[in-house]
Amino acid sequence: MDRYPPIADHGLVGDLQSAALVSAEGVVDWFAAPRFDSPSIFAALLDHDRGGYFRFGTEHPDVVRKQLYLPDTAVLVTRFMSPDGVGEVIDFMPPDGSGTATDRHTLFRVVRAVRGEVEFTMECRPRFDYGRAEHEARVDGANALFRAPGTDAHLRATFALEADGTDVRGRVVLKAGQTAGAAFTVCEAGGEAPPAPTFDSVAEELRRVVEFWQGWLRKSRYRGRWPELVHRSVITLKLLTYAPSGALVAAATMGLPEQVGGERNWDYRFTWVRDGSLSVRAMLDLGFAEEATAFVHWMTARLQEREGTADEPLQTMYRIDGDPDLSEETLDHFEGYRGSAPVRVGNGAADQLQLDIYGEAVYALSQGREIGQQASYRGWKSFATTLDWLADHWDRPDEGIWETRGGRKDFTYSRVMAWAAFDHGLKLAEAFRRPADMEKWRAARDAIYEQVLHRGWSDKEKAFVQHYDGDVLDASLLLMPRVGFVTPRDPLWLSTLDAMGRTLVSDSLVYRYDPAASPDGLRGSEGTFSLCTFLYVDALARAGRVAEARTTFEKMLTYANHVGLFAEEIGPSGEQLGNFPQAFTHLALIMAATTLDEALDEAHARGR
Repeated sequence: MDRYPPIADHGLVGDLQSAALVSAEGVVDWFAAPRFDSPSIFAALLDHDRGGYFRFGTEHPDVVRKQLYLPDTAVLVTRFMSPDGVGEVIDFMPPDGSGTATDRHTLFRVVRAVRGEVEFTMECRPRFDYGRAEHEARVDGANALFRAPGTDAHLRATFALEADGTDVRGRVVLKAGQTAGAAFTVCEAGGEAPPAPTFDSVAEELRRVVEFWQGWLRKSRYRGRWPELVHRSVITLKLLTYAPSGALVAAATMGLPEQVGGERNWDYRFTWVRDGSLSVRAMLDLGFAEEATAFVHWMTARLQEREGTADEPLQTMYRIDGDPDLSEETLDHFEGYRGSAPVRVGNGAADQLQLDIYGEAVYALSQGREIGQQASYRGWKSFATTLDWLADHWDRPDEGIWETRGGRKDFTYSRVMAWAAFDHGLKLAEAFRRPADMEKWRAARDAIYEQVLHRGWSDKEKAFVQHYDGDVLDASLLLMPRVGFVTPRDPLWLSTLDAMGRTLVSDSLVYRYDPAASPDGLRGSEGTFSLCTFLYVDALARAGRVAEARTTFEKMLTYANHVGLFAEEIGPSGEQLGNFPQAFTHLALIMAATTLDEALDEAHARGR
């Protein structure tokens, strides 16, 4: 077992409330329950010795491992091929289906021999509360109970288990066609034990999970050129959505580094207003109106919560149930992925001022006409009050989209998205014939536009730049044509796109910005941002540079992992870095694919 496998050497399984990572070696080295943002139970990816893991594998010295998803599902298969035989581990988590929060979550691990004879060994070593809580273990035949303060975990298998201190081991030898397995269920302390799995019951659970995912994906209306990767991305977005609230987490994990050995290690298991809002358009483009509607409801609730207070109407991110408390602390007992410390839980960026979020929130809410979601009177008043407030407060320095910790600046992207908030708000008020201070909103929109053209443009770079006090380029501005601030072929924009190509692009991969030229308050460097690469594809396609856009897109797809997943960044040697898988990257992939498909179709129709 590799102490720290590459971040990309994992697949994701989940039940729409919690999620687990399974390495290509058959090791569950990340699992938090009962929610995405709960304390971990398995976290060997952050500390091999203290984090805990659940391993199913074979000890044969000449084994070759492969991993895949069953088609159009979130059921993960890890295959072990050796001279003695071929076996596989099938991992899945059944969605509850009720849409209500539950404290009981089960990870099924089915093992079977496909050819020859295969010996599987199992090690289950949970470490509760990020490895901080002691637990006891009791074993009775094929059943084990792990008990920690406030939490029980039941391990029920179809083969004998044995205690290994407070951990559990097992061994099973299978011949071709034979199957065994185990179910790991987390619940509140003292909760009723789940029934022991049988071959028939596990097969039925697997059948239901496969039918759930394949039935859900049949709603997709994507008919473009990259169905497998687009559909894998939308399944990943669904896996990262908390069903009881409709909120999308930024990633399934916390603490995975943007630079191995560095300090840029954040907790991403929360809902960013920005990510969730942009996912609405991506989901609608593919035909998933129910998921888009759920997030619009969640976003509307956040606006209503602070109505009538002197606080900022929105904060940057929330917990999946809307709780605004994301207090940040460090887990000093964890060594971090390959020594990448500190490992942080919670996220202090929730308290930052990021004015762009109002544009993204309004962008999401403006999709109401398409999903049949017309705001109630109270909902509209909260919306209008927010824009009235923004009209008086948009012209302030902030921390910006990248959550820098080096001081507030007048970020151009924040101004662009404030412009987008008023532009979409005006269109929404007109479409729904709702009361609004149109003159105030229009004046604010036009003032922002004039300011960005005057102060956000660099004559030196011939480009729109990161903030008003410098000439640094920033990939976040790739969204300018998508939100309508500039037309895709405006000479100012084409010049900006050329400047980004010279400065931020490295053989199709795109950096956010240059931290050396624009210090962000953190030590170390970072890789290229996969999100930014897909935004670059989108911008190229809109600008009519279709061949370049397609080449960039196809190159970027080669950095996907073996099952089509992306982390946040690509490192110097092509390795994936950062939390995994990242929702923003996958929704940007969908955006890029749909824009590029449309551009290619238009080019072909013109005979070019």
